[in-house]
Amino acid sequence: MADGNPALDAERDAIVGALVPLVGGIAATFGPVCEVVLHDYRDPEKSVVAVAGALTGRSAGGAMSEIGLRMLARGDEAADELNYLTRTKGGQQLKSSTMVLRDSTGAVFGALCVNVDVTAVQQAQALLAGIGGAGAAETPTTTFGNDIDSVVEAIVDAHQLRRGRTWVQLDRAQRLELFRGLDEHGVFAVRRAIEQVAARLGISRASAYSYLSQARAATGTPATSEPASDGGAA
Repeated sequence: MADGNPALDAERDAIVGALVPLVGGIAATFGPVCEVVLHDYRDPEKSVVAVAGALTGRSAGGAMSEIGLRMLARGDEAADELNYLTRTKGGQQLKSSTMVLRDSTGAVFGALCVNVDVTAVQQAQALLAGIGGAGAAETPTTTFGNDIDSVVEAIVDAHQLRRGRTWVQLDRAQRLELFRGLDEHGVFAVRRAIEQVAARLGISRASAYSYLSQARAATGTPATSEPASDGGAA
């Protein structure tokens, strides 16, 4: 990810600038069923540099989605994710591709994302599957939004819902698993995330950081005196 090197930052700025005109061009080619979003991961809370189309309701200056946070968590090991299905809170089925941006050193610093509304196609497939006697697989909901706080909270809530238990009902191993999962999804790569997670779970910031440190120690992730979210955006 970005390291604050002026020369590399200038290079990254040039790459982003060159891609901005493509955003509208790609979206115009596919029409109203398409949305194209250009992200600069150097500022996760305002990562959207340009957007064309209105499938997820985002605008320039908005935050990255949970997919972007997952990419951020993978750092330079992040790879393109092509032709995967997501679903918005409004129920739209999207076929999406996320293509990472790299500078000349190979460092990942952003992504170009294309979303295509395939709701009508999915509905037709479900109808045909029903006639044929096969059930359609449920596509998980993905959180998109201009506000990074709402994205973080949605990820925390989703992790709790998958376990079907509240924080107080979880044992220590399950609590560590929850924090490990949140960390893998890139939640703690943004500012104030540790405070948000603590508030959402109803625990103190100190307890949240302790669980995060233990979860990272269990996976061999280097521990720090402060969580990554307090050191500023990547």
